[in-house]
Amino acid sequence: MIYISEEESAALVTHELAFDAVRKALVAAASGQSLVFPAVLGRAREATNTFSIKSGSSNDLTGVKIGSFWSRNLARGLPRHNSTIVLLDQDTGRLSAVVEASMVNAYRTAAADAVAADLLARKQAKVLAIFGAGNQAGFEARALARIRPIETVLVVASPSPRRDVFVDRIGDHGLTARAVPAEDAVRAADIVVTATPSREPLFDATWVKPGTHIVSMGSDAPGKRELPSKLLSRASLFCDLPSQSIQIGEFQHVRESVEAGTLIVTPIGDVIEGRALGRRSDEESTVFDSSGISLQDLYMAEALIRAKRGA
Repeated sequence: MIYISEEESAALVTHELAFDAVRKALVAAASGQSLVFPAVLGRAREATNTFSIKSGSSNDLTGVKIGSFWSRNLARGLPRHNSTIVLLDQDTGRLSAVVEASMVNAYRTAAADAVAADLLARKQAKVLAIFGAGNQAGFEARALARIRPIETVLVVASPSPRRDVFVDRIGDHGLTARAVPAEDAVRAADIVVTATPSREPLFDATWVKPGTHIVSMGSDAPGKRELPSKLLSRASLFCDLPSQSIQIGEFQHVRESVEAGTLIVTPIGDVIEGRALGRRSDEESTVFDSSGISLQDLYMAEALIRAKRGA
């Protein structure tokens, strides 16, 4: 059995590795030859401590990802988010690998959004608006800056020392960053990323200018919501996996319209493979719902194992 510790996986992972691995996972998810099972969302003894189990299989990989959020860990000097990927041997079902992947998870999530943006965002997108100033938001900015000529990052978050530190850190990566009100950010943005635990829309649909690409990655459980419904009714909709998106992702709030065929949601893997169109004009607004699927984790683990063996 292969074991990769948190320290080792954090040293091995890169945005390039994550982009390639997640792209393969999204192709597999749309191939019809893979299985992604419904996510299990649980709570521990204390209601603020939560965990999720995401499982799946492809022609090459079978396994699960266990993610946890322990609210009081910061006071203990520990990260609140943790993630572990378990791969099973395809022939015997025995443990094949265990990969601690807390930092890897942040790369993996940002990579999915970058893969989608590479297909859906306008080529000259220069202004990125990010809702949220947590750990994930920084990974999102860096991943998107790899595939588009981002010059300015507009941060929408409540005033706090944490927000100010986040803005400064974005600037350390050669990007101009500043905190602005939500309306100013959305009206100016070429790409909007929402990375929050919100349960209500974060902005008004009328603020979104034609041609904007929007990413919702915070909606990953029932009841979570970041985007206005009016935006979804006039934009082209894409996601990592439609069946999960309408259950726990952003599109759960338009599920009836999707199931009735009034709104069409396209798996991004179909766009990668050329079975579906992505952006069709510079005036088209696009939305990518990034609820996070198990195959992304399994392919990340495989890529890390290859990197470990090649080191």
